[in-house]
Amino acid sequence: MNVKDVTTQRFEDEVIARSRTVPVVVDFWAAWCGPCRVLGPILERLAAESGGRWELAKVDVDANPELAGRFGVQGIPTVIGFRDGKPVARFTGAIPEDQVRVFLDRLVPSDLDLKARAGADAYAAGDEETAERLWRQVLEQEPDHLGAGVGMAALLIARGESEAALELLGRLPPSDEVRRLQARARLSQGGDLEELERRAASGDPEARLAYGKALAAAHRHPEALEVLLGVAAEKTEEVSEQARQAMVDLFELLGPDHPLTLEYRRKLASVLF
Repeated sequence: MNVKDVTTQRFEDEVIARSRTVPVVVDFWAAWCGPCRVLGPILERLAAESGGRWELAKVDVDANPELAGRFGVQGIPTVIGFRDGKPVARFTGAIPEDQVRVFLDRLVPSDLDLKARAGADAYAAGDEETAERLWRQVLEQEPDHLGAGVGMAALLIARGESEAALELLGRLPPSDEVRRLQARARLSQGGDLEELERRAASGDPEARLAYGKALAAAHRHPEALEVLLGVAAEKTEEVSEQARQAMVDLFELLGPDHPLTLEYRRKLASVLF
């Protein structure tokens, strides 16, 4: 059933949990509300026509004031779209049907979104061939599709094809995940650590830069940061800038609150300024 009345007691199951499978649109309304009587039938008809691509949950704010307070409902009707267990879009008021359709188009996954998600499921199940095929099909039609793009980029990085990954990521809209993958791609340079350490011992900045990146790729983060800091401190134009960028990339991967990020961000600032 695509339309259901939901209470506070059933909200977690019928909206939060259910939205992890299919988008759920929640209509906060009340019987005395005139605009609610205008918008409600539009939502119900569109839900019935959706073929199950999204579901409508109606919440009577008089009977369920806790839910209205929890989601900051200050006027009705208020409509909130839930996806993957979280509220992701909302509007207030009895807007025209064409605007409701625009809202739904942004909320409900397209066919390409569903194909990209199928690719992610295949990749998680270890079926790399199917994942790549599905993601490439999506990207052929929509080169900047975020879901397919980040999935394909992660696959390319795992294969060692960092340049191809960076090229793909450059076409995607900016996001935290895109920035993390770009950082991973730039730091994915591996190699024989003993040989790279031997070359770095000569003092050559480029050799030390390569060694620092290889340490980062091997998840030896404290050592990597110390080596890269030394290169950045020499201020040898391009190599110094590459070392600084490598440190910034590692900060991105570690997270802003990681102790190493906090320590070496301060150290980097002290050698650069």
